[in-house]
Amino acid sequence: MALRKILTDGNPTLNKMCRPVTSFDDRLATLIDDMKETVVQANGVGLAAPQVGVLRRVVVVDLGDEIVELVNPRILEESGEQDGLEGCLSVPGRFGMVKRPNLVKIEAQDRHGDWYEYEGEELIARCFCHELEHLDGHLYTEKAYRMLTEEEYEALMKQNREEDE
Repeated sequence: MALRKILTDGNPTLNKMCRPVTSFDDRLATLIDDMKETVVQANGVGLAAPQVGVLRRVVVVDLGDEIVELVNPRILEESGEQDGLEGCLSVPGRFGMVKRPNLVKIEAQDRHGDWYEYEGEELIARCFCHELEHLDGHLYTEKAYRMLTEEEYEALMKQNREEDE
């Protein structure tokens, strides 16, 4: 496994449509393993292949107790609504408020090509939507209805810490 360089906003690769994965081989396994290592090292929640310069429909999402591998994912259902803060490894140091569904059901393949379904709520639903948008060449900043200043972000983080105590 190896760490991959995360591309940042302004890199044209981030705005391109990804192609479906058709070969479930060692190259795919290496990509997924590298993405898993990269997202953990970067303290991220999710990472899409175009963020590491690969225009394939591959995403990893760190659920805390496991990292879900999503190959050729698509949203089957979404319901409810949530409003919350988002950031992105490809948009370092910037945060914005984004409305997302509260529940998302997806279909994806694993690294071997087998199809499965996964359902996520709240943060996981938000992450699924965020990462799948990367596969279509979009960043959350396009969807954010308000970007926070550094001072607003720090105040929000302070408030969250105080509520957790």
